[in-house]
Amino acid sequence: MRQLLIDTHILIWIFYAPEKISTKIKKLLEDEESIVYYSTISLQELSMLYAKKKFDFRGKSPEDLRLLAIQSNFEELVITGNLTTSYYQLPEKDNHKDPFDRLLIWEAIQRKLTLISSDSKYEQYKVDGLKLLKN
Repeated sequence: MRQLLIDTHILIWIFYAPEKISTKIKKLLEDEESIVYYSTISLQELSMLYAKKKFDFRGKSPEDLRLLAIQSNFEELVITGNLTTSYYQLPEKDNHKDPFDRLLIWEAIQRKLTLISSDSKYEQYKVDGLKLLKN
């Protein structure tokens, strides 16, 4: 059983730009042996972008995106107090300070999930225990 955590941009691409997802990743996401998770961290990030009008959901809201994820049988991961209070343990990297990305990375490490992303900056966290699949 593969346990996969999708990065925020992958969640968006699934519903708004599926052509950006590689065939390999699409197969993994559709495989019955895979459990696909999305994080409430991503929902918070998207909600903030939506409020600042930095992302257009094509007439939909962040709540609608969450419903699409649920209807797609993705599992929701709710950020826990243990995760947020232990977050300081993730080493800082000079070229990567995005708090949402870093929280997702920490969540993947702590929950022992494989993170799916196309962000090349994530590679540097493999030495810290990140399991990563690149899109």
